Amino acid sequence: MTERTPLPWYLQPFNLMLVVAVLSVARLATGMNIGLVEDEAYYRLWGLYPALGYYDHPPMVGWWIWLGQSLVGDIALGVRLISILSAAIGSVFLWRTAVLLFDERVAGWSVLLLNASILVGVGSLISTPDAPSVLFWGMALWALAELHHSQNPYWWLVVGVCAGFGLLSKYSVLFLGVGIVLWLLWVPQNRRYFLRWQLWAGGALAVLVFSPVLIWNANHEWISFTKQFGRVVAREYTLKYIGEYVGAVAGLLNPLIFILAVAGAVPLVKRFMRKDSVGSLLVLTILPFLVYLTLHSFHSRVQGNWPAPLYPAFALFAAYAIARASAKRAAWQEKLAFGALGLGFIAAFLVYIHALSPLYDGLARKDPTHQLRGWQEIGAAVEELALASDAEWVITSSYGMTGQLSNALKRSGLGVYQFNERLRYAMIPEGLQEPKGERLLYVVEERRDRSSELEKYFEKVERLTEIPRKTGSARIEGIRIYLLEHPEDTGGFVPPPLKNE
Repeated sequence: MTERTPLPWYLQPFNLMLVVAVLSVARLATGMNIGLVEDEAYYRLWGLYPALGYYDHPPMVGWWIWLGQSLVGDIALGVRLISILSAAIGSVFLWRTAVLLFDERVAGWSVLLLNASILVGVGSLISTPDAPSVLFWGMALWALAELHHSQNPYWWLVVGVCAGFGLLSKYSVLFLGVGIVLWLLWVPQNRRYFLRWQLWAGGALAVLVFSPVLIWNANHEWISFTKQFGRVVAREYTLKYIGEYVGAVAGLLNPLIFILAVAGAVPLVKRFMRKDSVGSLLVLTILPFLVYLTLHSFHSRVQGNWPAPLYPAFALFAAYAIARASAKRAAWQEKLAFGALGLGFIAAFLVYIHALSPLYDGLARKDPTHQLRGWQEIGAAVEELALASDAEWVITSSYGMTGQLSNALKRSGLGVYQFNERLRYAMIPEGLQEPKGERLLYVVEERRDRSSELEKYFEKVERLTEIPRKTGSARIEGIRIYLLEHPEDTGGFVPPPLKNE
């Protein structure tokens, strides 16, 4: 593709760097001053006890949190630091990918549109496995672009390492591997790589990098694989989720970027059908995962964050639509692009402000930021009741409550123990997870109250209070606190065999 006009100032690399830097500072400033959501509070424990694997996901997000905690401490910024910075790092690799496959015009728009997506603009504040999976999927695509541009087979080694790190982040990166194989088979000139040792060495490197997860699962009943791949099985089929799935993709991408991405996908699919290497690379590296997610939506809900690794490619599709538009159509496409930037940046700014100080608190539990709020107050109340009742341990029955209380009570000396789903905490040394004393507190959300199931395991189950967790003056939910007492002859705490949630 040749440039029709000189590169405008807002697409020049130095100015793009300034935009990404300013956005990163805004995200860091916000992320260090707001509370953790349930998943983040749970992953915080992963960072405190780094391991080769975990019950829910591969370990990369835990390792990132460990690194952030090592650099700035066990605070909100420590949990989020690397995740927030990864959006800026990913922008650099996306820019380079687009330059190699197209030109600087496409590259500049790709970076701007990715950062104007709701997923990156807002979602990058939250530390989840999606952040490393987006980064390493994008880095693998960059290495493939370097391979395509240089025709140097040694880039397969870099592809393998990036894909391996992606698998250490989230199992969905397996679909990228399928896409790479399809690209090799579909484009005739790529088939020669099957005879090059670098391709096979790259695959071996991917497996080697991923091997910690294999080792951990082999020693833990393959529980992580069972949990995640169990979602693949369809029990019934329905159309009720497909609209929600498409809406979530469009909404999290940014509706205006979604329109541009569809416009850019059309010519790229045409290039794919002609077996053009660039068009085929961009289409086939996302197609297997996109097909899986679509099929999944016919029998179960697709969570909005699941397609996250595809969003850099979607931003590139949208940028391609803008850059290739004819002079006659360029006006409306650029207007739509600037509208997308305005919508994305303004929406992110409003969310940052609302997360820091609610603009309106009447939404209560319907507020998408409600998980951030009220936990320090709950922790203070629990600590006061524990002191009054001579309890040294708090027990819970959900990972979200366990994470939030562990964070809120980290300076109190109180232990927090989830007595069901114990495989979630295999990374914590056993000696640190032994609730002691005849008195314990059971803390639970009112909607998840399981106190009646505890009565046959404790001599006394007494509700002490119910504390409202609030956002401003609005009640989000009630947090119930129970005093539990052992019979004197039990010899200590015995976890009741409750069913998992």
